[in-house]
Amino acid sequence: MERGNGTLVTEFVFLGFSSLAGLQRLLFVAFLPLYLFTLGTNAIIVSTIVLDRALHTPMYFFLAVLSCSETCYTFVIIPKMLVDLLAQKKTISFLGCAIQMFTFLFLGCSHSFLLAAMGYDRYVAICNPLRYTELMGHGVCVGLVAAACACGFTIAQIITSMVFHLPFRASNQLRHYFCDIAPVLAVASHHSRLSQLIIFMIGVFVLVVPLLLILISYIRIISAILKIPSSTGRYKAFSTCASHLIVVTVHYGCASFIYLRPKSSYSSSQDTLISVSYTILTPLFNPMIYSLRNQEFKSALRRVMGHTSYPIN
Repeated sequence: MERGNGTLVTEFVFLGFSSLAGLQRLLFVAFLPLYLFTLGTNAIIVSTIVLDRALHTPMYFFLAVLSCSETCYTFVIIPKMLVDLLAQKKTISFLGCAIQMFTFLFLGCSHSFLLAAMGYDRYVAICNPLRYTELMGHGVCVGLVAAACACGFTIAQIITSMVFHLPFRASNQLRHYFCDIAPVLAVASHHSRLSQLIIFMIGVFVLVVPLLLILISYIRIISAILKIPSSTGRYKAFSTCASHLIVVTVHYGCASFIYLRPKSSYSSSQDTLISVSYTILTPLFNPMIYSLRNQEFKSALRRVMGHTSYPIN
């Protein structure tokens, strides 16, 4: 890609935390333990689900996939961000930026569809409990995950190709800390309204369609819960969905703010703050919301730790 002086744009410069130059070492000290804690909790979740047979159910299968996805998702962004917080020159190659955007979009889009699959799992468990094992067999679960990944891969391929086929001549300075869509489009010297509209419509598809499927699932779930005669039964049924609802609200709330708005309202400082929430804080809290406050999971974790500590009687 050529600039106005005829030279090639071979790298981009991140300016995401440039306004906090005096605090960047402090941010590194704050973010590093959060990232390591996220990696550790996700590793515990996946290991426990794999090792404890009582957790070999569709709900925990999806949870293990979600934990793996979030681990990869943070790995694409956070290590580079941590290095840049200590570096004088915060750059990424043109190809590296394209790879980062593709991987981030692939995992993020897959995450949206995976949350929809988890909503469907809760719908079947509560509305069709007698057919749950039949309707949510292992093949169906694997198929739903494969479909979510296929959708994520296709959408990431389309958007990344459209963005990085644009000419970059004016500037290579990204007002962000990773290669997100809006900051990269902002430094492109030209992009048609059509390409911008296509990218926006794809964003609508990725966010609105899974969210509508989740809403339909929960309308049916709430209807079924209200028919349960005992208050204890209603509470137990709803408690299995509460964690999923919290994660859905946070995920779609942040993503909608970033991607479902016109370019004219783009604010680099606002977007950086929101991006920190869904690249650092949301992956930090999701394991605790889903598993570490779940009594069934905590019991399984104690069993696994007991077997690991005393492998031989």
